[in-house]
Amino acid sequence: MTQPPRGARRSYGAKAAPYALPSPTTPGRARSAPYFFVLPAAVLFALFFALPIGYAIWLSLHKIEIKGLGLGKGARSEVWAGLENYTSALTDSELAASALRVLGYGAVVVPVMLGLALFFALLLDTERVRARSFSRLAIFLPYAVPGVIAALLWGFLYLPDVSPFFHVLDAFGLPQPDLMDGTPLYLAMANIAVWGGTGFNMIVIYTALRSLPAEVYEAAKLDGCSEFQIALRVKIPMVAPSLVLTFFFSIIATLQVFNEPTTLRPLTNGIPTTWSPLMKVYNDAFTGGNIHAASATAVVLALATFVLSFALLRISTRRTTQGATR
Repeated sequence: MTQPPRGARRSYGAKAAPYALPSPTTPGRARSAPYFFVLPAAVLFALFFALPIGYAIWLSLHKIEIKGLGLGKGARSEVWAGLENYTSALTDSELAASALRVLGYGAVVVPVMLGLALFFALLLDTERVRARSFSRLAIFLPYAVPGVIAALLWGFLYLPDVSPFFHVLDAFGLPQPDLMDGTPLYLAMANIAVWGGTGFNMIVIYTALRSLPAEVYEAAKLDGCSEFQIALRVKIPMVAPSLVLTFFFSIIATLQVFNEPTTLRPLTNGIPTTWSPLMKVYNDAFTGGNIHAASATAVVLALATFVLSFALLRISTRRTTQGATR
């Protein structure tokens, strides 16, 4: 009877399973699997974000050169312009005027919208509130209305001939304000933005409030704090990151305002075609036919928005860090 070699384990009836060598392609597939999942998002990002931005930058560095009367083949050609379009955009008085109008518009929209969003979020977070689900849905519902439809709705409510509010004022002999011209026009458009954007910001702040631990509230109540003191000294400081986030979203949306003035413009003579910077870009590209100057203006606006957002983010982060160290 042959003996097993020294150091080998004895097998009592069980057959030894054959040793399977790992497939040489298995580690490679495991390492490349994440890239297959990221590939669709990367392709979409390149096609619909990176490529349009690159094409806009390329257009902004060129211009159309017209030879002679501009008739015939080869009379119009695209040539290198360098920074000429950017110089024209930065020295354009219409762009500066539209930027000032948007800043005045934002000075009304952002504080009022965020103040109402914070107030509604704190109100819904109290224990005594009733019909919380219905109230939350009712406040958020205007955000689901498309911006063009909201502007048309409020635009007809502002017109004296069709608005029911003006008929009520006329019945009581009260003066009828002109909301479609002059300074009231800013308030009219700001009302549309506040009505549509308060619900979204409220949901963001309310979600942050609901994630706070209940022990903090119980400790504040044991110390004798009222509901107002808890909201002022506990809730608002703890949801400061959400307030900063909604503030950034509101600033970016304000700088990109386009739907409200464009939709209200046929209803009044107080809104020029270049009321906002984006309206000027649209007017230069599709009305004036100067796509190269419009691209340069769009790039300038994008850079200004990025710089402003980055500066505000650094300031808020620095203050948050200083408050935490104290």
